[in-house]
Amino acid sequence: MPDKIKNTALEAIAPIQDGSVIMIGGFTSCGTPLNLIDALVEKGVRHLTVISSDAGVPGKGVGKLISAGMVKTLIASHVGLNPEVAHRMNTNVESDKLECILVPQGTLAERIRAGGAGLGGILTPTGAGTIIAEGKQIITLDGRDFLLEKSLKADFALIRASKIDTFGNIVYYGTTKNFNSVMATAADYVIAGACEIVETGRLHPDTIHTSGIFIDAFAGGEP
Repeated sequence: MPDKIKNTALEAIAPIQDGSVIMIGGFTSCGTPLNLIDALVEKGVRHLTVISSDAGVPGKGVGKLISAGMVKTLIASHVGLNPEVAHRMNTNVESDKLECILVPQGTLAERIRAGGAGLGGILTPTGAGTIIAEGKQIITLDGRDFLLEKSLKADFALIRASKIDTFGNIVYYGTTKNFNSVMATAADYVIAGACEIVETGRLHPDTIHTSGIFIDAFAGGEP
């Protein structure tokens, strides 16, 4: 059995390099792996594409990556709590400029789910007949227009586990499940930040939300 447990968050995120595409779980820091993000800031990788439900808030979560100038492209659905996004979108300093691609939250979740399921994309009526539809393929079914939205995949996913066993099986508490479970299936390399680590066999199979087969590395210490 491969040893997925890393001594520190910095060791867990070691494979991430400049230019990586990273999914980050959570919603406005609920369910976000804060220690893994802190380690990523410490490592100082650049030119990242981040796929997240939101942009976090200044000084916390995804917001730390944006403030540090590490994110080149942000694909998200909710950015209003972080004024740094608008500032970097409109800056004239090319090295600080942020490309922000807004995606309706349900569409974002489904595109990630489709990526994890090996699908090419999804059909959704959301955005049909609006500027969202510009440049996208429109498919009419039973007289109703749908947009073809391509699936999303990533090089890495950073997720937060409320409880994880030594094989990597995960339990999420409450609403911390949000984007973590779908992102765990849609990345080539999945890294979990864990609040609690237990021995394999301690988690009842009926309580497991994400199978350890999806997890490549994890570290403890998440708040």
